[in-house]
Amino acid sequence: MRSPATARQLLRYLPVLPAVLLLLVFLAGPVLWAFHASLTDAGLTGRSARNPSWVGLENYQRLLADPVFPLSVLLTVVFVAGSAVLGQNLLGLALAVLMRRARPLVSAVVGTTVVAAWVLPEIVAAFAAYAYFSGDGTLNQLLGGLGLVRQEWLYAFPMVAVMLANVWRGTAFSMLVYRAALNEVPAEVTEAAQMDGAHGWQRFAFITLPMIRGSITTNLMLITLQTLAVFTLVWVMTAGGPANASTTLPVLAYQEAFKFGDIGYGTAVASVLILIGAAFGLAYVRLLREPRP
Repeated sequence: MRSPATARQLLRYLPVLPAVLLLLVFLAGPVLWAFHASLTDAGLTGRSARNPSWVGLENYQRLLADPVFPLSVLLTVVFVAGSAVLGQNLLGLALAVLMRRARPLVSAVVGTTVVAAWVLPEIVAAFAAYAYFSGDGTLNQLLGGLGLVRQEWLYAFPMVAVMLANVWRGTAFSMLVYRAALNEVPAEVTEAAQMDGAHGWQRFAFITLPMIRGSITTNLMLITLQTLAVFTLVWVMTAGGPANASTTLPVLAYQEAFKFGDIGYGTAVASVLILIGAAFGLAYVRLLREPRP
């Protein structure tokens, strides 16, 4: 018979049982299916659609020989580092700090403006960004009005355009996270540092940032995983072009699976993306568990 202590321990896990079951059904199930499909020659049409054959690691061997795959990995890393780790994270922190010091009206207007892009459906935000960067779009109209040279931004600088669009859409999340974190920093701590002669940037670097370290790590983990999965924004703006110049891993997986009909190869690309996301997630979780200095 189980001891009362063991029974109480089991009862503590009972409230999270529904969430665990939902994760198993809607997360673990599709992930396992993706890994299984990546080991077959499953397709959208023909014999392989009706009766896929087991091919083992053949799709992963094709990945290593595919010149587009390493380019997609590099573009994905650049996209995540540029638009999430640097763009959304730093801009969100800067906005949170400035809004904390600004007048209430200014803070409300800036906050509403930034959050408006975040609450838009992704497809709407994608078409808005396309309209801004397209040849006859808003940006070129502004440049023409100033007498400056227009550019075909989506052809000459596709990754830059996509990263700026993702920063525009996603910065609100980081801003909200950091505003909440900064509000939790005790005022008496910074006041004590000020009385000891610490300047503004010193208080921020050596007092505020260490105290919100957990929020920084959590925010980085969430926006990294969100940006790894961005598909609609890239597909609407550039469709991975020109000449694969903006083909990130989600776009490559979609193209192989649904444009060329090779489900097995497409899910192999998606499986690599899952493993990359898991590696980032584990790294951030480890940082969260490390004791604060």
